[in-house]
Amino acid sequence: MDERLNFLFLTEEEAVQAGAKDMAHCIEVMDEVFQLMGEGDYIMGNPNHNAHGIKIYFPKETKFPNMPVKGPDRRFMALPAYLGGRYNCCGQKWYGSNIANRERGLPRSILTTLLNDPDTGAPIAFMSANALSATRTGAIPAVGAKYFARKDAKVLSAIGVGVIGRSCLSALMVVLKNIEEIRVYDLNREAAETYCAQLAETYGVRALAVDSVEEAVRGADVVNVATAGAVSPEIHDDWLKEGVLLTLPASAGITSETMKKCRIAVDNRKMYDAYAEELRGLPGGFSANLSGICGFMMDLVESGELRKEDIVDLGDVANGTCTGRNSDSERFIFIMDGMPIEDVAWGYTIYQNALEQGLGTKLNLWENIL
Repeated sequence: MDERLNFLFLTEEEAVQAGAKDMAHCIEVMDEVFQLMGEGDYIMGNPNHNAHGIKIYFPKETKFPNMPVKGPDRRFMALPAYLGGRYNCCGQKWYGSNIANRERGLPRSILTTLLNDPDTGAPIAFMSANALSATRTGAIPAVGAKYFARKDAKVLSAIGVGVIGRSCLSALMVVLKNIEEIRVYDLNREAAETYCAQLAETYGVRALAVDSVEEAVRGADVVNVATAGAVSPEIHDDWLKEGVLLTLPASAGITSETMKKCRIAVDNRKMYDAYAEELRGLPGGFSANLSGICGFMMDLVESGELRKEDIVDLGDVANGTCTGRNSDSERFIFIMDGMPIEDVAWGYTIYQNALEQGLGTKLNLWENIL
């Protein structure tokens, strides 16, 4: 048995034991990721080094009896990356999703993360990554809020409070130190009310389940949207107060005029350039071929309504080469689509914790080198 080819397997429960849900630590790690990204010490897919990943697009119809067909939130994605710094690790998030899973008693998405030695290519860890992914996804709006929110923000609103929405809100509460009121809007009013009771007990703040998106947005200092489904919540320009931060790990219906009146920040401007290389010229523009507000933003850049140079890159801000908020009156929209360098960093952190705690199962890839 060649022990150089040993790797650590972590179940979902073991990943959680190793800290996969430790939001405060994850925010620190994600902040470090963006600093490394600002320095350029990372690689994602394709020769442009910034591809989000590769996705299987299922057909609407097929003559093959076992081939899956297109359905709500049905996809497979492979998201590879290298991250430098103290991580110096390659990895891949593997993503399978089908909304029909809920009828089978399974999560909508089933996620795994694989980590590899960047020199030999040997695996070092393979782990369940549902909690890992939800935590790192939630942490990104909080890193944005660190740089783009007003320091005196008092009212926080959450639109959509599924797994990701709750993760985002818990992360935002780590960095927003002066919140006095949380507003929650969700299509499931009963779930929103139950969640508000939990929030009031956990944070000692006023927590309200509201009846509309407008009621959630008007007067709020920070608004997070984390809804799923084909229809995005509409947010009108006159609902957004002076100095607001709108964080969008999911999509929202915003007009081009609102986009032009706000400062726009993104998780990685070069990733959207990479999307443009891949999707330019396809029917319907970027909006028809890239889900959510990301495609809408790219269409505005392509048409010249937004200047790419005016879009703020979070990596540049975290690295100190660009300013974040310049005044209390600026309205910010922070758009994010997620990146595999985030999964590599948080996965590597969980792997290191598991080694220290003696968690997981050591497996060997080969008995003998072929």
